[in-house]
Amino acid sequence: MIPQLDIFILALVIVCAVGAITVKDLLGCAILFGAYSFMMCLLWAIMGSVDVAFTEASVGAGVSTVFFVAAVFRTTRRTKD
Repeated sequence: MIPQLDIFILALVIVCAVGAITVKDLLGCAILFGAYSFMMCLLWAIMGSVDVAFTEASVGAGVSTVFFVAAVFRTTRRTKD
């Protein structure tokens, strides 16, 4: 393992998590959540847990992000902020 790569990906995970919490736009939040899941997939793969990484990639970064984006597009806003 390369420690610099681990630290870099962990920093990206933290940035995506904080960004997903602080963003006011729901679509941006859904995309950041997908990026967070993808970065976690990379961390699992680096740690050698390929089965967990594959599950995280397919369910976390794939299916959940598609459902979140679809839900955002199906909702309407009541007020124009």
